[in-house]
Amino acid sequence: MKFKLVSKHKPAGDQAKAINKLHKSLSNKSYKHTTLLGVTGSGKTFTTANVIEKINKPVLVIAHNKTLAAQLAQEYKEFFPNNSVHYFVSYYDYYQPEAYVPISDTYISKEVQINAEIDRLRHNSTQSLLLRKDVIVVASVSAIYGLGSPEEYKKVHLKVTKNKKIKREEFIKSAVKIFFERVPNNLSPGKLSVIGNKIEIMPVNKEIIYQIFFDFSKIEKIVSIDPFSREIISPDIEGFFLFPAKHFVSDESRRGVVIEQILTEYKKQLAVFKRQGKFLEADRLKHRTLQDMALIREIGYCNGIENYSRFFDKRKEGEAPNTLLSYFPKDFLTIVDESHVTIPQISGMYAGDRARKTTLINFGFRLPSAFDNRPLTFDEFNKKTGQILYLSATPSEYEIQNSKEQGGVVEQIIRPTGLLDPEILVKPITATSKNEGQVASFIKEAKKEIKTKGRVLATTLTKKSAEDLASFMSDHKFKSKYIHSEIKTIERTEILTDFRRGKFDVLIGVNLLREGLDLPEVTLVAVFDADKEGFLRTKTSLIQTIGRASRNQKGRVILYADVISNALEIAISETKIRREKQQIHNKKNNITPMTIKKEIKDIRDEMNLIQKRTTDSLLKLEMNKYKRNPKLFIKEKKEAMERAVEKLDFETAAILRDEIIRFQEQNSKKK
Repeated sequence: MKFKLVSKHKPAGDQAKAINKLHKSLSNKSYKHTTLLGVTGSGKTFTTANVIEKINKPVLVIAHNKTLAAQLAQEYKEFFPNNSVHYFVSYYDYYQPEAYVPISDTYISKEVQINAEIDRLRHNSTQSLLLRKDVIVVASVSAIYGLGSPEEYKKVHLKVTKNKKIKREEFIKSAVKIFFERVPNNLSPGKLSVIGNKIEIMPVNKEIIYQIFFDFSKIEKIVSIDPFSREIISPDIEGFFLFPAKHFVSDESRRGVVIEQILTEYKKQLAVFKRQGKFLEADRLKHRTLQDMALIREIGYCNGIENYSRFFDKRKEGEAPNTLLSYFPKDFLTIVDESHVTIPQISGMYAGDRARKTTLINFGFRLPSAFDNRPLTFDEFNKKTGQILYLSATPSEYEIQNSKEQGGVVEQIIRPTGLLDPEILVKPITATSKNEGQVASFIKEAKKEIKTKGRVLATTLTKKSAEDLASFMSDHKFKSKYIHSEIKTIERTEILTDFRRGKFDVLIGVNLLREGLDLPEVTLVAVFDADKEGFLRTKTSLIQTIGRASRNQKGRVILYADVISNALEIAISETKIRREKQQIHNKKNNITPMTIKKEIKDIRDEMNLIQKRTTDSLLKLEMNKYKRNPKLFIKEKKEAMERAVEKLDFETAAILRDEIIRFQEQNSKKK
């Protein structure tokens, strides 16, 4: 299948020119690196979507955090509704890596809380890459971490078709071999249940249940149903593919050989410890390794099996692990979003992992082969990717230098909306007899914006100063809130949504008010202590922060500084140059700048909508049961709700609560 871009918009501003230049560069297979230097609000994602349609090959998009990756995945899905767009990030809601702290003799076991929905999306990504060509996977740096072998993953899948000759018991054994778990009821992804001659199974990559009916030694019929409402989706389908429930798959025929290889390494390391007089370390290693081997021998899996992945993948010592990149075909495009942040993140992952593993291995908690369960090094990442397109308003020297030598740096300065880079005003930090200080000045300027229904962003150097400023503003009758890294992801989304809706007027943050934050209502951005050079006040961070005011035609920026630092001078000069280019273009083409119009979407609305749909489906299905004995039915529902609360399953409890209310409402209407 080919990529087909769907959009009511046509390229405007610098987009058409950028699309043609990028397409020309990427059509030359000898060019590895190309950079799109696109200012904030210039529509870089729309430009790359046009390029994807033209080059028509699988695409990996890497973003530096989960939130930005989710935003990009949604945008690409809207541009390519008929193609395969996926979201691949770390599937942990909570992750505590295995570690050892020698100074306090503290061993910290690996502790994880897996998000089943994200796990399903990860399987969706890998399965699509193995089955089709028109695939875009938007990923975090999780893309460079170890994943099971694509060859083994693909090799052991089951093709389930109508009239296939297979007994029910054989099918169950085959499903269990690829890590599906048999349960009595309450199906979830990766589980199956058996009811007479029927098997119900839920794949890991789809929100669907397949009912497989057996007639002696063959599959008689396959039905697909909705897992929540239990309504039939398709009454009779020809078949489907069933991939393993885990990415780390061990070939059963090689299991014995792999165990012997691991035991050989274990004996070698045991001898090293004994020669060094490390008897405690030797005992630890013995206990861990033999227990793991017993589990792998019996069920083909153990917690931490990824630490033995080198043997299962038939890799040599030090050889790069399989990752998401291994599932892509040879010819694919990598797009690195906000590359000035993402590239340093990719290059820094290996060293941190290596340091933690060194301690575990030296103290007997892991075999030396655990070193090979790791993220890719930066050199390996470059070798495993084909052509790379870097996207940033402020690309670093690495991207610019590599691109200049090959595909070039393509500029996208003119916005489709005609919006200009904001005006910049520098004001003093310190109060004197002639000048008011930065806080007093900010209060005065914020009042001006709020009078005209504008919104105000302020960025400080520390979390404490953000909290203190928000409190001070509230004391002066402003509706204000702060946002920083200790605020949970969902709460951050809610704060930003409320800000856009005008529930409060002033938002104060630290480093979160930079890349990827799209707030068209903002008319003033204030940068406190702008001359204090450091991580938060580099030329890159200043340009990114200034860009938050470029989505509104009234947007302006105040930089509070007592001296003009080198970073400030560059940021102000760059913004001025861009603004002049944009003004010339607008005058030449008779363009009036227009504030970006963007729908306000609230994640809470979507969650409530999903809950209402689920409740409505259950209501429809269970109405007959309710009619027969309303009191008993309500009693059972309340008991189920209480059990859900005891298990801390508040989502299920909320659905049951709403279901009870709806039944009671319907009953009172009839009376």
